[in-house]
Amino acid sequence: MHPLLVLLSATAMVQAPAKQVPDSDVARWEREAHAVTIVRDDWGIAHIQGKTDADAVFGMIYAQAEDDFNRVETNYLKSLGRLAEAEGASAIWQDLRMKLFIDPDSMKVKYSASPAWLKRLMIAWADGLNYYLFTHPAVKPRVITRFEPWMALSFTEGSIGGDIESVSLDELQAFYGDTAGRPSPAESSRQLQEPSGSNGFAIAPANTVNHRALFLINPHTSFFFRSELQMTSDEGLNAYGAATWGQFFIYQGFNDRLGWMHTSTGADVIDEYAEAVVRKGGRLFYKYGGKERPLVTGRITVPYRTPSGMAADTFTVYRAHHGPIVRAAENKWVSVRLMEKPVEALSQSFLRTKARTLAAYRKVMELHANSSNNTVYADADGHIAYFHPQFVPRRDNRFDWTRPVDGSDPATEWHGVHGIEDSPHVIDPPNGWIQNTNNWPYSAAGRYSPKRDKFPTYMDEAGESPRGLHAIRVLEGRKDFTLERLRDAAFDSYLTAFTRLIPPLLAAYDSLPEGDSLKARLAEPIAALRGWDYRWSAGSVPTSLAVYWGEALTALVQGDAQAAGTSAYEYAATQAPPGARLSALAAACDRLARDFGTWRTPWGEINRFQRLTGDIVQPFADSGPSIAVPFTSARWGSLASFGARTYPGTKRMYGTSGNSFVAVVEFGKDSVRAKAVTAGGESGDPQSRHFDDQAERYAGGRLRDVYFYPGQFKGHTERQYHPGEVSELK
Repeated sequence: MHPLLVLLSATAMVQAPAKQVPDSDVARWEREAHAVTIVRDDWGIAHIQGKTDADAVFGMIYAQAEDDFNRVETNYLKSLGRLAEAEGASAIWQDLRMKLFIDPDSMKVKYSASPAWLKRLMIAWADGLNYYLFTHPAVKPRVITRFEPWMALSFTEGSIGGDIESVSLDELQAFYGDTAGRPSPAESSRQLQEPSGSNGFAIAPANTVNHRALFLINPHTSFFFRSELQMTSDEGLNAYGAATWGQFFIYQGFNDRLGWMHTSTGADVIDEYAEAVVRKGGRLFYKYGGKERPLVTGRITVPYRTPSGMAADTFTVYRAHHGPIVRAAENKWVSVRLMEKPVEALSQSFLRTKARTLAAYRKVMELHANSSNNTVYADADGHIAYFHPQFVPRRDNRFDWTRPVDGSDPATEWHGVHGIEDSPHVIDPPNGWIQNTNNWPYSAAGRYSPKRDKFPTYMDEAGESPRGLHAIRVLEGRKDFTLERLRDAAFDSYLTAFTRLIPPLLAAYDSLPEGDSLKARLAEPIAALRGWDYRWSAGSVPTSLAVYWGEALTALVQGDAQAAGTSAYEYAATQAPPGARLSALAAACDRLARDFGTWRTPWGEINRFQRLTGDIVQPFADSGPSIAVPFTSARWGSLASFGARTYPGTKRMYGTSGNSFVAVVEFGKDSVRAKAVTAGGESGDPQSRHFDDQAERYAGGRLRDVYFYPGQFKGHTERQYHPGEVSELK
């Protein structure tokens, strides 16, 4: 039963906790709080209005903390390399990885040298979080009891996986955990993995019924990874969309004039260098340009929680001029080089939300501090565009940058970064549409896309994907788009991967001799797949059969795929032997019958959305309430992605990633109209009515109206208050 809303007081302030806080801090926080108004709409979404941009930042981060302080703090425990202080020894290597790049003293220096406007925002960010803790004494942080402004520089880019996460924790541990051995790393698996990333579509006015640009925002992340909100100020800020918990900017969203959608890039922006390390007279050197340079040695201490109190491990770490040493391979020590521009990155992340024209948006990109994202763009002037990351190092294309290059060779150095003009991009293509689904940029606008042969090979490692082919299928040749039809395209049920995978299976079956035992055993499943239209639905039996078969086949061929130097999906589509295809189908039928009583099990009985607790790592149980989800994993070409699997004790598959926020936007000359849905709900508190109030809409793809203008709040306002006022859901 949903709890009742209890408004205890419209003006009463929460009593301060016993902990002493300087009066000057409290006075400043209260001044900032009174300059901010938060309106919660009937979905619990916060709309923040401040006099200044800093006021809006103060209010939006306070609202985020109200909704899920645990996720806010946890993101900074990760970004600061302090997760082990909360979670124990299991997080030591993750913390060491962060500390190789994030040094508090260095960040404090960068903060001091930041532009004044950015400093004001960082101060307001820290003040908003500290005021939340001050006014909510019952909330007990796991580690961070006071936030400092410089900490915002540790987490400046809102994507699901930052550049640092490319460093393997297993290989880092192999190097720093055993100084006697330093073994070479194992080969990585090419097993088909759940795709991460997002979908972005931009439709030009010429392709729409109302002659207004349309825009799709559809990040694919782990669920509940971002907060949906709006932040406005009297200084021209008016941004709506998804903000990664703990960050003070809208990462994927729109303002009243334009929209920006980021998708994970396939550009190679991170490089490894094989360093030839030698020891001389008790000191370590590495070879470079025919000479030897001293290897920088340092000490990093990683505190961690134990049942009996805090402990710490201290590591001797090494760094070449390319970057820190992170692993060993083939008798070389391997350093990693990546973008380290926190001030510029945080500036770019915020400033683009205030841009109001294509020219202004492009001006912000000249900071060259976006390394991990492609950008799809649309605006009220009718422009649509695709931009590659603005931090792609300029390198000698003779080298294979997908592998460690020779660190002793000066020819492997970076030579600045590529600008917009010499990176893949497209603006206002004649076809009237642009798409990116984490696939390569060379199909972003059909035949008007950037040409692959015009760019270095390191500009893309992603290639085309089933989702990219699906995006082209729903966009090409249409002139009848409306907001609702764009939503329908985003949830189009066609599964392009199976259009390649299933025909060879049918051919393998048809070639079986009449007396073969599989001929009769697989007759009915084959008939079901032969008559399938390749579309998912909750009631579809062929969807269940195809997904279970696809998983069995890719698992069966992954070793051969690795040996062939290709992905498990590509090998399954083009090289898998007929016997493997048929035996995988038999295995899929057996698994379905074992788990559900029959292979004729509808997809919705298997594929489920469940949210039982507010834990970041969720538990799942077949005995608990759950909702049927009709769409599948993006690996099969579903634009609406739902990354699901079984868990210990479950037979059903439960989703934890994929569609996490979906919005469609129409830009008019004088107004913007949008619809959206968030996975589950806005609040991380299971006692809140907004914990799962959007779950049914999410599963059905039924987007709700977005309240963007104050006049739209009428009849849809749940509460209005200043930060610090007692106005809680009970």
